[in-house]
Amino acid sequence: MKKRAVSLLLAAVMVGSLTACGGSDSDKKEGPTMSAEEADKDLDYEYGEGVTFHSEKPVTYTMMFSDHENYPLKEDWRIWSAIEERSNVTFDLTSVARTDYNDKVTATVNSGSAPYIIPKIYDSSPYEDSGQVVAVSDWVQYMPNYSKQVEEWGMEDDLKQIYASDGKYYRLPGMWESVAGGYSLIVRKDIFEAAGVDMSKEASWTWEDLYDALKKVQEHTGKDNIWSDQFQFGCTMNMAAATYNVTAGNSQDGGDWGLKNGTKFDFDKNEFYFADTTDEYKEFLTYLHKLYDEKILDPETFTQDSTQAQAKFFRGDSYVLAANYQILSDIQSQNKMTDEGAELYFLTTPSGPAGNLKLSSAAGRLENGIMISKNALEELGEEEFIKMLRFIDWLWYSDEGHELCQWGVEGETYTKDADGNIVLNSDIYFNGFNPGAEKQLNVDYGFGGGVFAYGGNTFIQLSKFSAPEKEWNERINSNKEDVLLMPPILADEMEKEELNLIQVPLMDYVNTSALEFITGKKDLEADWDSYVKECQENLKAKEYVEKANEIFNNTKDILGY
Repeated sequence: MKKRAVSLLLAAVMVGSLTACGGSDSDKKEGPTMSAEEADKDLDYEYGEGVTFHSEKPVTYTMMFSDHENYPLKEDWRIWSAIEERSNVTFDLTSVARTDYNDKVTATVNSGSAPYIIPKIYDSSPYEDSGQVVAVSDWVQYMPNYSKQVEEWGMEDDLKQIYASDGKYYRLPGMWESVAGGYSLIVRKDIFEAAGVDMSKEASWTWEDLYDALKKVQEHTGKDNIWSDQFQFGCTMNMAAATYNVTAGNSQDGGDWGLKNGTKFDFDKNEFYFADTTDEYKEFLTYLHKLYDEKILDPETFTQDSTQAQAKFFRGDSYVLAANYQILSDIQSQNKMTDEGAELYFLTTPSGPAGNLKLSSAAGRLENGIMISKNALEELGEEEFIKMLRFIDWLWYSDEGHELCQWGVEGETYTKDADGNIVLNSDIYFNGFNPGAEKQLNVDYGFGGGVFAYGGNTFIQLSKFSAPEKEWNERINSNKEDVLLMPPILADEMEKEELNLIQVPLMDYVNTSALEFITGKKDLEADWDSYVKECQENLKAKEYVEKANEIFNNTKDILGY
C-alpha cells in the first residue's frame, strides 16, 4: 500500500525562503524539477515531520564513515540494526581513520568516486567548485524536519555562514537550538584556593585576573611552568584572541583553532580589516609574552603533544590545561589524577578588551554536517534521491533521530524518568555518566558517536550534560554575551585562489611571528613595526582586505546587508 507523508505544509512554505538565490543556468538544470506535490505521489515509504521514515523495500546507501580511534567501528554495533529496524535502510560504508578522513574525502570527491552520503564535514568550500557535490540548499524544501528547525530556531543568519559564492550551500549542517559552551581551562582548584585565590568570582575574571591568580599559585608552590598546555597552545590562543578581537591559534596538534585569514569585520563601518597587526593584537601578544617571560607558561607547551601535556597535569607538575568538558569528564571518571586530593574546576573563559564573550557563539549554532555527492543524484535519479534526503532528514534532523543516535534504544540503553529526562542504563558509561561502568555507549553500541550524534534541540543538548556540566553552562550563559556573527566572504573559484595565494604565506608568517613574540625571539617594541610592514605590504594583507571588501560589496544582496 502506498503511503503519503504528513505535515507537508511547512516544507512547502519553506521552498521560497530556504532555496538560496544565484547560480548559472547550468546550476538550475542540476537542481530539482519536481514540485512538492509531485514528489509526494505514489510513495513506497513513509516520511514527514514527526514521522519515522520507513521504506517498504530494503534500501542501502553508500556512506563515508570517520572511524574514531577511541571508539573504533564495529559491524555488530546496535546502532546499525536500530536504524534498519525503523527505516529499512542499511549503509554500505567506506570507513576511514579519523586522522585521514579529510584527505580521503578530498580524494574520492576529486576522483568522482565519492559515496552518496559524506558526513562529518566541517567545511564544504574546498569541494564546492568540483562539480561533484550537490548544492543541497536547492533540495531542502523536501526535508520537513530540517525546514522546521530552520524556521522555528531562526537559523537563517547562521546558514549564511556556509553560503558559497553562488548564494547556495553545499552541506547540510548540524544545527543547535541554542549554543552551549565549548573549550575552556581546567584548573587545580585545590591548589588555587590553597594559594589564596578566590574562586567564587571566576565567572567575571579577565585574562589579567587569571594572571594574578597564576602568580599567587606560582608563589605558593614555588614552582615555575605551572601552566603546561596541550594542543601546542593553539586552543588557548584562540580563546584569548577572541576576547581581544583578533585571530590566533594554529598548531600541529589540533590544526587551525581560530587563526583563519586574520580578518575581522567592523560592523560600524560595514567592512573587513586585518586584525593581526592592530594595537589590540599587540596587546594580546604582550599578555601572552608576560606569561612566558615570568615562567608561568611552560616553554615546552609549544612543541609537546597533548599526551605529554596531560601527563604533566595528571601527575601534578602543572595546574592548568585547555580542554573541553568531554576531556574533563574522562579525566575524572577514569581517575587519571595521581594526587587523590586533586580537585578540578572548569573555568568560564576569561573576558578581555572586546568584552565578556561566549566564545562558542562566535561560529554560530552550526555543527559539522553532511555533503551529498553528485553520484547520488545521477545514479538514483531525482525521485529516489529525494527519498534518500528524506531518510537523512529523519535520521539527522528529527527529534526521534537525535534521540536514537545519541542515546540508543529506549528500554535497552536508556529509560526516561517521570519528568521525561533521559536516564542512561547504570552499566553503560558516557560523557561523565556512570563512571566505572563496564560498557561504553559509543565503544560498545555505536551511539553518541560523531558521525551521527550532533545538533539538536535544547532537550537533547541538555540530556548530554552531567550536573556539573550543566552548572558550567549556566555560569557561561548568565555571565557572557553572544559574539556577533561575521559575514562570510563569498569568493568564487578564481577569487578563492587569489585570496588563498595571499593567505597561506601571510598567516604562516603571522602564526610563526606570534610564537616568536610570545617567547621573546622577537621584541614587541623593537620588531613590531617591521612585523606590521611585512604583513601589510610584503605579504599583502592590505591587498587581501581590499579584495575581501570588494567581494563583500558585490554580494551584499545575497547576504542581506
